[in-house]
Amino acid sequence: MGVVAGAGCEAALRNRCPGWVLGAIAAALLAANTINIGADLSGMADAAELLTGVSSHLWVVIFGIGIAVATIRIHYGTMANVLKWLALVLFVSIVEAVQLGPPWRAVGHATLVPSIPGGPGGWATLVAILGTTISPYLFFWQASEEVEEEKSIGRKSIRSRHGATHDELIRRKIDVGAGTFFSNLVMFFIILTTALTLHAHGLTKIETSRQVAEALTPLAGKFATLLYTVGLIGTGLLAIPTLAGSAAYAVAEVYGWRQGMDASLRGAPAFYAVVSLAMICGMGMDYANLNAVRTLYWSAVINGMLAPFLLLGILFVASDARLMQGQPSPILGRVVVGITTATMFAAAAGMFLF
Repeated sequence: MGVVAGAGCEAALRNRCPGWVLGAIAAALLAANTINIGADLSGMADAAELLTGVSSHLWVVIFGIGIAVATIRIHYGTMANVLKWLALVLFVSIVEAVQLGPPWRAVGHATLVPSIPGGPGGWATLVAILGTTISPYLFFWQASEEVEEEKSIGRKSIRSRHGATHDELIRRKIDVGAGTFFSNLVMFFIILTTALTLHAHGLTKIETSRQVAEALTPLAGKFATLLYTVGLIGTGLLAIPTLAGSAAYAVAEVYGWRQGMDASLRGAPAFYAVVSLAMICGMGMDYANLNAVRTLYWSAVINGMLAPFLLLGILFVASDARLMQGQPSPILGRVVVGITTATMFAAAAGMFLF
């Protein structure tokens, strides 16, 4: 949608959804992303306190202000390159899991043989996993950054961005496909590490990332704890600009504000005001002493319930030859998205029916 229609996700959905629906979606996305930002900032601050001994409350302010200023001041091209290199820190999770020596035969069986979740809690966890993997903010971020890419090569108007060549579409498929594969690979090893350490020892009521790090030391050694804390800081630096930026894009598209990471603060004040608001509220969450892990979990559940509605709208737009400039998504892609949407609706229904 971003490559072919030349506009962000919410701008494309405007042709299929009434304004009040888009406003509600943007508000829900801003709320969920702000909760994620707060939990990520708290996690990063706890990790930094373990490494330096400096209070986590001070680190929350340092990280929050630093990321906000960087998001506002750094141009899109530089920001994109920084985020790409930061993505390498995610592979720490793979190293961490492998060095624990998992029982690979049992892991393979548990991975390939599915099981039905037990009770509302099990279904809610499945919805949370789906919501943090197929998360609404990703739809907005991906489409908007496709537009930013086109702007960076001189296609400033929507008309000049209409349509895409075969090679452009192939490159985007490879880009998104590779990113999707590796993000799921990393998630797999994060789940595996958690299963081999915390869950295996009955530690299922964790409230902060600091508790995770402290629990890992006697279970997996200091090296695993160091990898965890470094990975946590790097992941937060990677995620927070994306969370704040995607919320700002969604809200700006609803109200027709000027937007974009290449715009100056004076040129797009409302866009950057949303970024700053999300960051300030996220920092405030740390001082409110909220359970970061629990709030992160429930924000993922909210995302898991919101995502299939958005996917349905995206499916309609991507299937419309007129809106897609004569280049609708291939049938196979639409079938896969349709199955995914139905699966997510079914998982959300399971929370209330079982």
